[in-house]
Amino acid sequence: MPVPFKLGTRESQLALWQARHVKQLLEQQGVAVELVPLKSDGELDLQTPLYEMNVQGIFTKALDLALLRGQIDLAVHSLKDVPTQLAAGLVLAATPARANPHDVLVAKSTQHLPHLPGPYTVATSSLRRQAQWLHRYPHHRVETLRGNVNTRLQKLMDSPTWSGALFAAAGLERIGLAGPHHEPLPWMLPAPAQGALAIVCRQTDHALREVCAGLNHLPTQLATEAERQFLRTLMGGCSLPVAAHAQWLPSGHLHFAGNLLTPNGHQKAEVTLTFAPEQAAQAGQLAAEQLLAQGGAAILQQLRTGGLAAQAI
Repeated sequence: MPVPFKLGTRESQLALWQARHVKQLLEQQGVAVELVPLKSDGELDLQTPLYEMNVQGIFTKALDLALLRGQIDLAVHSLKDVPTQLAAGLVLAATPARANPHDVLVAKSTQHLPHLPGPYTVATSSLRRQAQWLHRYPHHRVETLRGNVNTRLQKLMDSPTWSGALFAAAGLERIGLAGPHHEPLPWMLPAPAQGALAIVCRQTDHALREVCAGLNHLPTQLATEAERQFLRTLMGGCSLPVAAHAQWLPSGHLHFAGNLLTPNGHQKAEVTLTFAPEQAAQAGQLAAEQLLAQGGAAILQQLRTGGLAAQAI
């Protein structure tokens, strides 16, 4: 009987769902897999807002180290958590088909929807979500909410002041928590690569890379690469409110939308472009360069010179 590959994962319900999903896909190819749960730094500190932690790969670092030390053979992440520059010696082996890339509002009840009159407080730890929400609802209040999906939902229900909280739709749907009082937010651009999974392994594990290649979904790979290229060109991460979404049109062209806002939502630079298939490899960079030329550079400079801390809610 072949020795199973060790697949590392975080311990949350969502992370375990993602790992089991990939495990099942690999086993369908006749590959034996053993799950190895590990804790990340992002799960050990549930108080500090992510933008204040200022650590690239806060949710992937522990698994990256385990991979490099040979403790595991594979790691599964939400691709939006993976730094645009992987640690030396690691490679993105596959990007399976993407799930719902959008965000959703979870309201306590139908009496707690944002378009109704009265005071409104929404919770999130994402500067991107905060900025876009305040741009649309400048009279609302945003407070910090940390933890895995289950923890955040419970904190919302327990809070006497919060009206709702913002989540990635894919996370709720994957663990079956999408239900009443969930309002889709099609106007809110997602984080680059939101809704997609990443399978990471060591660069030298050529046989394993070949196995993982069978799980790769090329349209998802190309679209998320464009979004991550956009992020990389802007030199962003959890600490900057950057959003991007690339999607393939029936014509075969790639439609790209991206934006950058100040955390208080007062200033916004955005770009919407359509690229021919042969331009897809440069789409993210071209979109970022246009955004910078259309007001994004001024916002980025403001964020980098101290405006971020001053404007964060």
